[in-house]
Amino acid sequence: MLADLSERLLRALQPTDSFTVTETQVEDALKGVCNALLVADVPVAQVRGVRDRVLGRVAALQRGVALNGATVLRAALREELRALVDPGVPAYQPARGKRNVLMLVGLQGAGKTTTVTKLAHWYRRKGFKPGIICADTFRAGALPQLTMSATRAKIPYYGNPLETDPVVVVREGLRLFVDEGTEKFDLIIVDTSGRHKQEDELFTEMETLTQVAHPDCTVLVMDASIGQMAFDQAQAFKNRVPVGAVIITKMDGHAKGGGALSAVAATGSPIIFIGTGEHISDLEPFDPVRFTRSLLEPARSTLDLASDLMDTPAVRQQQRQIGAKCRKGELTLRDMLGVYQTFTQTGGLEKLISIPSLHADISTTKQFEKFVAIMDSMTPTELDSTTVLPPENLQRVAQGSGTSVAEVNLLMQQFKLFVRTADLGERPTKADLNKVLLHAGGAAPALQQIFRACEDASREKDHNRKDSHRPKL
Repeated sequence: MLADLSERLLRALQPTDSFTVTETQVEDALKGVCNALLVADVPVAQVRGVRDRVLGRVAALQRGVALNGATVLRAALREELRALVDPGVPAYQPARGKRNVLMLVGLQGAGKTTTVTKLAHWYRRKGFKPGIICADTFRAGALPQLTMSATRAKIPYYGNPLETDPVVVVREGLRLFVDEGTEKFDLIIVDTSGRHKQEDELFTEMETLTQVAHPDCTVLVMDASIGQMAFDQAQAFKNRVPVGAVIITKMDGHAKGGGALSAVAATGSPIIFIGTGEHISDLEPFDPVRFTRSLLEPARSTLDLASDLMDTPAVRQQQRQIGAKCRKGELTLRDMLGVYQTFTQTGGLEKLISIPSLHADISTTKQFEKFVAIMDSMTPTELDSTTVLPPENLQRVAQGSGTSVAEVNLLMQQFKLFVRTADLGERPTKADLNKVLLHAGGAAPALQQIFRACEDASREKDHNRKDSHRPKL
């Protein structure tokens, strides 16, 4: 959705990429911008306001000053788009070392239970010790769903399948995590019941739970597919409980996400996260400034987008281990296989296909799977070798993996490139590296991560060599 909106906005602004821009060109560009916002389901009144204010800003900035017309227009539009999704209200920031209680509320089907585990996982990466309380006693599948996701993420949780009163569940959960817990839990996240529509029964239950849990922040979870109707829903919840922040889910699958973002912001509730997929790591902090900048800036390179997929704690830890091996000259094909496996386990391959600008498809995953199959077909001795395979072994590995000798050779070229970089300090040219990555398909981000570790090791070796030749005083 965001990629589509960005593409439409950039297409509308493209004719204004010149130093002097006429008033007619500005109006034509804004017409395209308005159409893009309307397609994203931003309310008509807000779109009209953006248009009028941008015209006023452009006129004021250009009056008597020789400025680049495109720069002026983009700066004015960036400010107005930021104001569209930013209510200017600071969100609650949990503090480590003390008890923080977040209570998630929303309609049934908005994605509360899934978001609870994602949120706990996100804060755990920031150093918090989270615990989850399942107070959704209305939906029969809520506790089993939370049990599955929390267990998979290794996050402690509490729920009572025999208890139908959510107030009792919350009290028991707080006592377990806060009063009687042997571990110090500093972030308690409460998952509450939802309904198919806004009902007094739902609001009454939320008000009661608020009095019992005393949440530091009540977070409203909303589905992006409702578009600009999010305004009425957010306002209704805010009138009954003190909503301190909002999370918009399913932003990856609906064109109405822009309407949901702008409508919620209009209620004065800050948006703190957006859900971008089903994987546990598919929860992104929402920064209005960065959001609007990304909409109006050309897409980043394929390689940069792909490498971001490897930026996870597991991969960073693996990168440090590979760097240590590189410094000792002990990098092996087994290390490459480990990076590939981590990439798939963290959902990186699925995300790679979801990036529109990569034009990735099933052939991308097949190329990735071929490299894994090749390494799976090697003997333990071959995997643990620090050198490339001898030519006489290539045919056997190709037959065993169902690939060709040329594909096995490609993997060897990649491995040789990294070994040379780490051991000899022979950093390849950008053309050589891109050539290797170009034929790597879905393995490109994994290979780039290994290359970074090798390059860091090479730099450290260079530094140590210079220090060893420096005269001592």
